[in-house]
Amino acid sequence: MSHTLATAPTRADTSSSRGSKPSTRVPRKRPTVARRRNLIGWTFVAPFGVVFLALLILPLLYAFWLSLQTETLAQGNTFTWFENYARAFTDPLFLKGARFVVIFSLIVIPVQMLLSLVAALIIDSLTTRLARVSRVLIFIPYAVPVVIGALMWGFLYSPSFGPGSDIFGLFGLVAPNLLSPDGIFFGLINIVSWQWAGYYMIIIYSALQGIDPALYEAAKLDGANKLQIALRIKVPMVASSLVLILVFALIHTLQFFTEPHILKSIASGAIDASFTPNIYAYNLAFSYTQFNYASAISFALGIIVFIGSYIFLVSTRKRSGL
Repeated sequence: MSHTLATAPTRADTSSSRGSKPSTRVPRKRPTVARRRNLIGWTFVAPFGVVFLALLILPLLYAFWLSLQTETLAQGNTFTWFENYARAFTDPLFLKGARFVVIFSLIVIPVQMLLSLVAALIIDSLTTRLARVSRVLIFIPYAVPVVIGALMWGFLYSPSFGPGSDIFGLFGLVAPNLLSPDGIFFGLINIVSWQWAGYYMIIIYSALQGIDPALYEAAKLDGANKLQIALRIKVPMVASSLVLILVFALIHTLQFFTEPHILKSIASGAIDASFTPNIYAYNLAFSYTQFNYASAISFALGIIVFIGSYIFLVSTRKRSGL
């Protein structure tokens, strides 16, 4: 009896044990490896994001805000919504420049694509060190800054101190003046093709390197020669790359500015203030201080580029696989 009383729990012990609750403390979760990696990635991307926002997004938004206003002497800047855009798409100077870049694109883009495709196919068929040297030589013009390239070709085109007249004179011929109003179109085609064909060639050549060589062996067993392999196997297999460089070339050509702007001073009046839409917008902003209308011209050109690129991508999506 005494042993039982000594070992039985008291009322106080029983009440204390009933009142106490089990611990509900949840251990703190440590950040997972994926979360740490995301944090590190955003840390590296953040500087670029700040620069991208400050130097591209914010200026674009400000330019768009300017394009919705019209400046007058009496009232200053007034909000006129899309009046500048309606004026732009009825402006004969803007439409003339847009018509020029469209016609220029229809000629220069096929020339660039043909040159880059032929060069890529020839280099892909070479197995000697000549292939590496050729790739570098063809790509070098793209590495030359556009301003320097335009100045160099302007010197070569010059009828007064360029070497063209002397070279043609050796054969009793008269050198064509590619800086005249009649020849500037072809002179610009040569400059743009020389500048960009090497870059497009690298894209096509990279796509050719991804083709399984077993396809070529199978075609040879079937009796196909090198030309048939190039036209019926290589070209269809790089169709997506051709579409990609076509979009790049279309966007670059519709935004044509640097080459004609550099050649303007030596082109004998062949390049005027509205030669291309970008040159027209540049002169409106910095020669006539019409920043509102110049912004509208720039965005109007952007609308044309976006619509043209979108229509082309949609129309070729099934064929190219993009």
